[in-house]
Amino acid sequence: MTKTIEPTRSFRAHRRNRARWGLALSAGLTIAVAVVFILSMTFGSVTVAPIDVVLATIGSPTEKWHTFIIYELRLPRAVTAVVVGLALGASGAIFQRLLRNPLASPDFLGVSSGANVAVVAGFVLWNLTGYQLSLAAILGGFATAAAIYFLAGRGGISGYRFILVGIGVSALMASLTSYLLARATLNDARAAMTWLIGSVGMAKTSDIIALAIALAVLLPASAMLGKRLRVLELGDGTATALGANTRVDRALLMLAAVVLVALATAAAGPIAFVALMAGPIATRISGRADESIFRAAAVGALIVQFADLAAQHVLATPISTGIVTGFVGAPYIAWIIIRANRSGAA
Repeated sequence: MTKTIEPTRSFRAHRRNRARWGLALSAGLTIAVAVVFILSMTFGSVTVAPIDVVLATIGSPTEKWHTFIIYELRLPRAVTAVVVGLALGASGAIFQRLLRNPLASPDFLGVSSGANVAVVAGFVLWNLTGYQLSLAAILGGFATAAAIYFLAGRGGISGYRFILVGIGVSALMASLTSYLLARATLNDARAAMTWLIGSVGMAKTSDIIALAIALAVLLPASAMLGKRLRVLELGDGTATALGANTRVDRALLMLAAVVLVALATAAAGPIAFVALMAGPIATRISGRADESIFRAAAVGALIVQFADLAAQHVLATPISTGIVTGFVGAPYIAWIIIRANRSGAA
């Protein structure tokens, strides 16, 4: 009897320690996001002390001009970096865990490309603005995800099959985007090309509000579905044997991921590789297989925040956020492929 009790106590103690470590890590990431959020509003053509940034943000500015600089110029961009990063990080983690592959992110699966086509079509063909563009991005991302699921989902779920089909669909979407740009007027083409580079500085208030509402609903919902996600990671056969409705659970999680990445894309354009990197980095930080969608989302927010700081202040001339994430993301993909080849898992 004693031999049975000891392993049980050890297991419970291990679970408590894991829960405490996860809570501490989540709190640390949240604090880091808040600190970088304040720092992002500190620097610029006029430097504002961090304490003055905080006071101006809560409505008690030390100087009257602080209100204009913080609220009108810097706060919208800082908020956009956080919400876009949260959405991309959470979306990437969901796809990677569902398909059990570190390359299974919206960038490779074609979901972002589908949202791109819808938004560019909104620019060029129908002159859509505000919430209309957000809705177009959701419809485009959802239609693309449904097409990929239909093409790659027969005979069970395979991460590699989804990625290969996604790459093909993404190439098709890129061709459609090029066609739309070719038939656009000069002004529309310029606006669409600026948006396609991706930058948190061009988000409109309506885009930020739509994305913030989606995060408030879908991030907690995705976290609640985390237990179902752990079951789905065991494979369809095992998950079904454990009583899971794999089709419904997978559809709900994919729907949440598609909506998040579509709204993030509508707000800031296609900021590449954030969804790809956030989950694996969160796993590295935790020192184990990280099961928290929230921690992946927080890492995504940090990536976008640091990328935007670099885009604004590292070079003499500011550049788009998407250029910085692309510069970092390309070597990251090469590292994943080299590592997979060395381990024989390619």
